[in-house]
Amino acid sequence: MNIFTNHTLDVNVRWLAVLYFKNGIDRYWRRVAPHALSEEEKTTLRAGLIANFNEPVNQIATQISVLIAKVARVDCPRQWPELIPTLLESVKVQDDLRQHRALLTFYHVTKTLASKRLAADRKLFYDLASGIYSFACSLWNHHTDTFLQQACRGDEAAATNSLERTLLSLKVLRKLTVHGFVEPHRSAEVMGFLHAVFERLKQFLECSRSIRAENVCRDRLEKTIILFTKVLLDFLDQHPFSFTSLIQRSLEFAVSYVFTEAGEGVVFERFIVQCMNLIKMIVKNYAYKPSKYIEDSSPETLEAHKIKTAFFTYPTLMEICRRLVTHYFLLTEEELTMWEEDPEGFTVEETGGDSWKYSLRPCTEVLFIDIFHEYNQTLTPVLLEMVHSLQGTTNMEDTSAILIKDAVYNAVGLAAYELFDSVDFDQWFKNQLLAELQVSHNRYKPIRRRVIWLIGQWISVKFKSDLRPMLYEAIRNLLQDQDLVVRIETATTLKLTVDDFEFRTDQFLPYLESMFTLLFQLLQEVTECDTKMHVLHVLSCVNERVNVQIRPYVGCLVQYLPLLWKQSEEHNMLRCAILTTLIHLVQGLGADSKNLYPFLLPVIQLSTDVSQPPHVYLLEDGLELWLVTLENSPCLTPELLRIFQNMSALLELSSENLKNCFKIINAYIFLSSTEFLQMYAVDLCRSFCELLKDITTEGQVQALKVVENVLKVNPVLGPQMFQPLLPSVFKGIIDGERYPMLMSTYLGVMGRVLLQNTSFFSLLLNQMACELGQELDQILGSMIEMWVDRMDNITQPERRKLSALALLSLLPSLNGVIQDKFCGIIHVTLEGLYDVMTEDPETGTYKDCMLMSHFEEPKVTEDEEPPTEQDKRKKMLALKDPVHTVSLQQFVYEKLKAQQELLGEQGFHALMETVDTEVVAQLQEFLQGF
Repeated sequence: MNIFTNHTLDVNVRWLAVLYFKNGIDRYWRRVAPHALSEEEKTTLRAGLIANFNEPVNQIATQISVLIAKVARVDCPRQWPELIPTLLESVKVQDDLRQHRALLTFYHVTKTLASKRLAADRKLFYDLASGIYSFACSLWNHHTDTFLQQACRGDEAAATNSLERTLLSLKVLRKLTVHGFVEPHRSAEVMGFLHAVFERLKQFLECSRSIRAENVCRDRLEKTIILFTKVLLDFLDQHPFSFTSLIQRSLEFAVSYVFTEAGEGVVFERFIVQCMNLIKMIVKNYAYKPSKYIEDSSPETLEAHKIKTAFFTYPTLMEICRRLVTHYFLLTEEELTMWEEDPEGFTVEETGGDSWKYSLRPCTEVLFIDIFHEYNQTLTPVLLEMVHSLQGTTNMEDTSAILIKDAVYNAVGLAAYELFDSVDFDQWFKNQLLAELQVSHNRYKPIRRRVIWLIGQWISVKFKSDLRPMLYEAIRNLLQDQDLVVRIETATTLKLTVDDFEFRTDQFLPYLESMFTLLFQLLQEVTECDTKMHVLHVLSCVNERVNVQIRPYVGCLVQYLPLLWKQSEEHNMLRCAILTTLIHLVQGLGADSKNLYPFLLPVIQLSTDVSQPPHVYLLEDGLELWLVTLENSPCLTPELLRIFQNMSALLELSSENLKNCFKIINAYIFLSSTEFLQMYAVDLCRSFCELLKDITTEGQVQALKVVENVLKVNPVLGPQMFQPLLPSVFKGIIDGERYPMLMSTYLGVMGRVLLQNTSFFSLLLNQMACELGQELDQILGSMIEMWVDRMDNITQPERRKLSALALLSLLPSLNGVIQDKFCGIIHVTLEGLYDVMTEDPETGTYKDCMLMSHFEEPKVTEDEEPPTEQDKRKKMLALKDPVHTVSLQQFVYEKLKAQQELLGEQGFHALMETVDTEVVAQLQEFLQGF
């Protein structure tokens, strides 16, 4: 503080000092903070901060104000009661500099205190607001009057000075008005200020006429005008019912300036946007909409609705609608020039570039949509009458008429859902719009562009499927248009068309080759990153919808993508679009995607390498591409195997991409388990052991499903490779894991070990007995008991059959524990039989519905995706899986027969008597014929 208050020191040194102080508040000011400042030090610092408001450098003054506000957030008013009185005294002084700095601090303190949300803090702010509101109003009025007088006299320097104080005092009032009162409409001062806002706004708008556009004061003046509108918008947002008495005046004010001659010469774009936002917020406000049953609505809602209804009469609505369409929707000279000079830049602007959300066009369109939705019965005839007046093609020489038609068609597109019952779009398309698309004159390009956009808006609302071939024909022609903007808009409509749920591949196939070629040409022609991304998305969408039928036409794209990838090194979002395109290409090419590996695998390698900076952008799509590449791979190549080196770092991240990582590991297991596991099993097991300590229960389930797949694919080597993981699974079973999905997965893993590798199961049992210090039989008994008890946790029929087979595999046995648990094993067996046995109605016999004897190529309908190489691998694997090759019915019979032979007739009979007679009867019914 001594450094930054010493004005003889270098500005940069003082600047650093004030920043260090500001950053230190968060670390050391609170009493509970480590190395916190002592109360004595804080008292001295607080006094020094407000000793004199005389900082000459603006940027440093702002930082000092912010840091005082940060201290106030912690200490005001209890530890720093003198802050507000000192500020109020200081803003009254005649010294210009001191007054300004005090006012700046007053604003930052008010802003900070207003942002606190705890109930006690809110109460303190309410008390503060009611105590200083009157003073804040008089301060604002004083500075405002001073500014207006100086502006009238033409004293620009003094006016600029006063305007700065007007702006700061208005900022204080905004925070106090919006956040300082529970029921602001009960305060005459608050409502008086809000009504005064309208008068002041008019004065400032009139004042702006006399101030030149390039003047410094002009910029400040416009900021102040915008701040007035923000006061109204914030108050409406926070206190809709308190705003009720201002609805009429707000609507009259906004509509007169934006939709009548009153605004000519005084309004500017950002002010129009704010006025439109005010109208929109009143129109859409939920608090002002009565319930379906009027008696359920509050009196405040009914009052507000009544005011709205009285204002929005037919003439007013008609004028707003007409002015929006024929004035605000018109393409401006600047836009038309941009269309000619920078067509891609124009397209990006139109479809939501960086400055789009701050510009007038989107605001007018949103207001139109909201008003049309609210008053569609009134406005539909108005809009339809405008459409009817524009029948037929428009005179090429009449630029004004072309722009009006463009604007009206824009309105019809925006209101598509509201006009569903009022417009026969199919007839309009055939009788008028199609003809307009065929007018090739250069001056008619705004209409060609607008019509194809309009069709895109209506395609999902109302468009007969039979008309699609005519539309595809038109799209194909427009993709060859001489104008780039028209072609880009046509590509967008094509995407909307193929994305629609009524899309039929058979209708589109005759146009596929030419469309794909033309889109590819467009992709090569455009130069902007955003446009290339957009065209790539269209190509991806077409590819996705036609799937394998794309194969003959993708050669050119496949050759071009490596070049585009190289060119887009600095454009990560374009690279994301390329990854998406590759995903759909691989899905379309299937096993033939192997030909892409020289380009594809380095792309996957880079995108999924967390040591490379681009992974931040590319990882999610890169993992998706890696997965579909594996799913469609006909065999495991050394390069594909090498990429897996990226996986251990990805598993360490333990992010939201973990699920896809597990899918990728599974895909490698299905692709070539022996090669893959020999190379990576040790690392994978280590990663999984670490991972299972930290991830959610759902994540553990996904991880253990991978282990289950390893055991399924490789029952001999699998248990050895994942041996360090299995004790925790065993322990989870005997401890009775509570989460059903996790318990089900534990039993699936253990079922594979028990059924398919008995010798390893015995070793594991011995290991667990040593670790837990229990008898071997005791451990085995606990496991079987818990398995029987938690059978209901298992919902998948495959796992339920696996449990029955696994527990039956313990038979025949003379072991006392197994015989003791025999009844439970039979119960699980019977449940398994009920799950998998289906009755043949002709013979009355039962058969196991999970048995698979040979591989069948599935019949794929047009709407279904063909099976991937991985789907085929899973089918082949199922042909070796006991769940699909062993008849549970026969297995039960053989195991019971073997147990009978082992114990003898009498011993077996005694064992069967431990089972409920009804269960025995049901079991015998399933075993008829054996």
